[in-house]
Amino acid sequence: MASPLATGIFGLASATSWGAGDFSGALATKRAPVVTVAAVSKLVSLATMLILAWVRAEQIPSAHVLLWAGAAGVGGAIGLMALYQALAVGVMGIAAPVSALVAATMPVVFAALSEGLPTVWQFAGFVLAMVAVWFVSRPSGPALPRGQTQPRGLGLATLAGLGFGGFYIFISRARTDSVFWPLAASQFITLVTVLVFACAAALARRNGTARLSMQVVPLMLLAGLLDAGGNAFFLLAEHAGRLDVAAVLASLYPASTVVLARLVLNERVSATQAVGIVAALASIPLIAG
Repeated sequence: MASPLATGIFGLASATSWGAGDFSGALATKRAPVVTVAAVSKLVSLATMLILAWVRAEQIPSAHVLLWAGAAGVGGAIGLMALYQALAVGVMGIAAPVSALVAATMPVVFAALSEGLPTVWQFAGFVLAMVAVWFVSRPSGPALPRGQTQPRGLGLATLAGLGFGGFYIFISRARTDSVFWPLAASQFITLVTVLVFACAAALARRNGTARLSMQVVPLMLLAGLLDAGGNAFFLLAEHAGRLDVAAVLASLYPASTVVLARLVLNERVSATQAVGIVAALASIPLIAG
């Protein structure tokens, strides 16, 4: 099913799945180390991709494809851990849109450099995006501690966007008839990267490892399943149409994260930051042209 309609359906499905997975992972990160949450969720995601590749009897792709998939895995690992930590220490309704904005911009810029300059509408989207980031970065009044000039987790959210943007670009280069083998390779490299960070964090701690509550395990498993769904839907969207369209649609994932944060956690943001969030989300379709 290769058509603009298929790209739209798969892209929005990816956004919904990723956003719900980010919310589950962020809740888990409030109760467990971020590297533990990321490792468990990626292990579940990897297992899911391997099972689906086996069920579909896909052929293992070439080394060239697997190399690009591995590069995507490194970007995904950085993005995942940074976003989980940003969502855990900051306000979900701010961290998620900022990461999505950065992640959506990178494939559009990549496409502009490889396929030509952006349109007037895309340029307007870039300007609106910068304004949105400025508004989101404004202090939220008494809610901020003395001496703090921007919401917590904003830098982590930006780093997450860079990681996810790299994932979008690199996984698009791993184009093949197989869908789940490239994603499995990507998830494997992501898992290895996360485990390296986990070992480094364990060595840095002098007071032993923290005890993991069994109550957080279902959240980590759910985050992994939803992450797998988001990855699969994104690659299907990219196969059905253009990279920039698929990436921009998938980057709407903060919508479901923000809705869940408001419904479950009753999070509130200031009026200025709310304008920034709306502007950030509104800039995404403009950037897509």
